[in-house]
Formats: sequence, C-alpha cells, structure tokens
Amino acid sequence: MSGSLRSGSMFDTFSLSVLLGFGAAASAVILVAGLRMTGLADQIADRTGLGEAVVGGVLLGAATSFSGTIVSITAALDGRASLAFSNGIGGIAAQTAFLAIADILYRRANLEHAAAELANVFQCGLLLLLLSVPLAAYTLPEFAIWGVHPASLVLVLVYGFGVVATSRLREAPMWQPVQTGDTRSDTPENDDDTDKSSKGLIVRFLGLMLVMGVAGWTVSRVGAELTDRLDVSASLVGALMTAVVTSLPELVTTLAAIRRGALQLAVGGIIGGNTFDTLFLTVSDIGYREGSIYHAIETGDLFWLTVGLLMTAVMLLGLVYRERQGPGGIGRESLAILLIYAGAIAVQTGIG
Repeated sequence: MSGSLRSGSMFDTFSLSVLLGFGAAASAVILVAGLRMTGLADQIADRTGLGEAVVGGVLLGAATSFSGTIVSITAALDGRASLAFSNGIGGIAAQTAFLAIADILYRRANLEHAAAELANVFQCGLLLLLLSVPLAAYTLPEFAIWGVHPASLVLVLVYGFGVVATSRLREAPMWQPVQTGDTRSDTPENDDDTDKSSKGLIVRFLGLMLVMGVAGWTVSRVGAELTDRLDVSASLVGALMTAVVTSLPELVTTLAAIRRGALQLAVGGIIGGNTFDTLFLTVSDIGYREGSIYHAIETGDLFWLTVGLLMTAVMLLGLVYRERQGPGGIGRESLAILLIYAGAIAVQTGIG
C-alpha cells in the first residue's frame, strides 16, 4: 500500500486558509476554461463533420479530463498511488452522476431518450471493458516491466481501438435509434463566420487545455497537502475532492451543451471523458516508480472502481432502453445512478 509522503513544494509553507484559497482559485479556472471549451467543441463538430457524439466523446471528453490527468500523474510521481488511482476512478463516478443531474434539468424528456446515438452506446460498453482491466490486474500476481504493469498498455490499446471504432460507427452505423418527437438530432448549425477556421478553433481549444493543466497541477498539490495535514484517507481525498473538482468542467460543459441543444455532445462528453479517465491509470502507473500501481492501492480505491462499474452499467441500460419520460421528470436510470453515488459517498465517508 502507498504511504503518506510530504509533497515537498512551496505549498508546505502556506497556511490552511491560503491553501484552500489556491484550491478554490484553481477550481474557478477549471470551470471557466471548461465552459469556453464547450462552444468551441460544438463548432469543431459542425466544421469537421465528425458529429457531436464523436467530438464530445473524444475531443471534449479528453480535454476536460486534462486537469485530472495532471492530478493523477503528479500524485503518482510523489509516490501517492491511492490518490492517483482514486482521482481517476472517482472522477468517473462523479461525472456519471453529473449526467443524471443534467437529466433532471432537461425537462422535455429523458435525456438518454432525446440524445439517442449509437456512438454513445458503444462508448458506454467500451468504458465497462476499460474499467474491468484494472480490476483484473489487481487480482493477478504482481508483475511489472520497468515498473509498469502490462494492464496499463492494454488500457491504451483498447482505448485506441474504441476511438477508431466510434468514428467508423458514425460513418456507417449498423442500426439507428427510433426517432420520436422528443429525439434531438445532431444537425450542424449554419455558421456564417468564415473568418474562424477549424484550425483556429482547435488552437484556442488547445490553449484552454494548457490553462486547465496548470490548474490541475495546483489542485493536485493542494490535495496532497490536505491529505498530510488533515490525516485523512488518500482514497477519500482523491475520489471526493480532487476528482470532483477536476470533473467540474464536465458538469459545466454538459449543462452548457444542453442549453445549446447539443444533447449528443452533452452525453458524449461525459461518457467519452470517462473512457479517457481510465488512461489516468496508465500515466499513474508510469509515474509510480515503486512497482505496479494496481498492487499499491487501497480497499477504498477498489470500492470506487466497483461504483464506477455499477453506475456505467446502469447508464448503458438506460441508453438502450430509452425510457421516454420517467417519474417526476427524471429517468429511472438517472435516479438509480444518483442513489448509487449518494450511497457510495455515505459508505466512503463512514469508513474513510
């Protein structure tokens, strides 16, 4: 199991109030940058013809997860295996809960019904596969090549296959969802602003990613320092503090996408962000130099891995079943997801 290490940085000298101030400022930067990225992603989807589900699942999902990537790799380099692992896995649970919240706010119909898209269904199944890999690695004998477990390479290969397959599904889908009066199609908007090239949009998008990366590094330092000073579980801090903070762009971008009517972008951004978050484990395993990170984690980290699997399975069932209007305006799958997440928090805070 990973021990508690001092972060050894300028953050050691700050008072608790100043430390929290840095964390709040970094969180605000992540929020604002994430909000700006949503509009850019929607325009990129229209300009390139890739569609909202693909751009949301790959480009926006990866970009809004960038700050979380920095948190995990920084924690891993510090030897904090549990913080690195739980940050990525905890973010998956938080972001899935955010999609359920978005379903509550979208009053016209169940969000999973209105945003019917084969790419999102496929990405959800891909996420279940990716989440099974670290669980399998944990149950196998400890083994590493140059300190990296083979499961980390498997995650990259499976993710790469998923990105290619998702793009092909967009081009030549083998089935189509039944269109109803509440189904929102992915129709490119007319854009008369010809001065903004696709290249220019992408450059601005990458600039915002860099800003989010710096903010993510700040959050990681604050989280590590709080773990030491308050003597709390690294799994608790990772899953419920750093993971939630670095997942805020997903909440903001999801709500902004829904407001723009880009429902496939909203759903795809969350699911795609979750699939990308599994790669946190790969970079964390590379950064953790004491061996396989999958054999250095704590029971609480496996707990959040199981929670992520449960919530994703429920989401997939909701995408396939496509309930049109649930009780009280929320889909039954969204209600189940929120109950699972709330129950997990209650259990974690009780044992953390």
